[in-house]
Amino acid sequence: MRGKSMAENKTILVIGETEKGRTASITRELFGGARALADQTGGDVQLLLFGEAAAALAPEGIALGADKVYVASHAAYNEFSSDAYTALVSDVCSKITPALCLLGQTDLGRDVAPRVAARLGASLSMDCIEVNFDAENGRFLQTRPAFGGKALAVMASSKGRLQINTVRAKSMPSAVPQDGRKGETITLAEAPDASVIKVKLIEAKKLETEGVKLEDAKVIVAGGGGLGGPAGFDMIKQLADLLGGVVGATRVPVDENWVPLSMEIGQTGKIVSPELYIAIGISGAAQHITGCINSKKIVTINRDPDANMFKISDLGLVADYKTVVPLLIEKLKAMNP
Repeated sequence: MRGKSMAENKTILVIGETEKGRTASITRELFGGARALADQTGGDVQLLLFGEAAAALAPEGIALGADKVYVASHAAYNEFSSDAYTALVSDVCSKITPALCLLGQTDLGRDVAPRVAARLGASLSMDCIEVNFDAENGRFLQTRPAFGGKALAVMASSKGRLQINTVRAKSMPSAVPQDGRKGETITLAEAPDASVIKVKLIEAKKLETEGVKLEDAKVIVAGGGGLGGPAGFDMIKQLADLLGGVVGATRVPVDENWVPLSMEIGQTGKIVSPELYIAIGISGAAQHITGCINSKKIVTINRDPDANMFKISDLGLVADYKTVVPLLIEKLKAMNP
């Protein structure tokens, strides 16, 4: 299994995740990037899936672009285990010696990627928003935000050394399944070595969400500290509902317990890219802008003319939201009686 060194191999390994019994959206996005890179390098794309139910998803992985799918089918992989997942990813990377390993910038990716890199002496780039291949020098180029999103850093991989990247959601185009595409599925039925499991999951609580997830919403109305309290979110929810959108928030309302953590947008929250992003009472800290900068259109309502959000907005209105939002709600209701 170690016939090729990482300098010779051109394999791209995608570490897959699942959600509600199907391949997670971040994994489909990783395939979109991986296949484009493989077309440039002339290499293949391989996928690693976890858990007993993963075998049923192998055909979907092949349709999305995998040439080979590894399924860790033991029940011990049904629930996330940092120790078990790290050991397995490290082992698979050691055996197939890929040139590049891609994970999502998710809870799994943030946990596993640094640990695997440390074990294998690999290069590591976290929270990438772009990955390209420099054919002239035979290396991967990773682009990630720096200084709280105020600058972009481009880092080159070391030739002959495994490059591990976590990729931010919505940074790569989602792969389109191809019917009839052929690939190979390999089952890894062994249980993880019990001696490597130092931490066990005691309890998991699912955060209940209603309607469309923030990451998938086409319209988002987001509120910041300028709303003054939870009552402001009741108002902007009316606006979001009329627009067929969902409500988001900045760090301040979350810290003040006006809204749940699941609504936070920004560097420590969700990364979104809706068609329309309406920012109300949001000053525009760099950490928040990082989370919404990829929105197609940004509209800002803020009574502070110097608010940083205006600098990245397509349309801005300097006004008190308590005056403007009720007028918008009234007009929208009149348009859709």
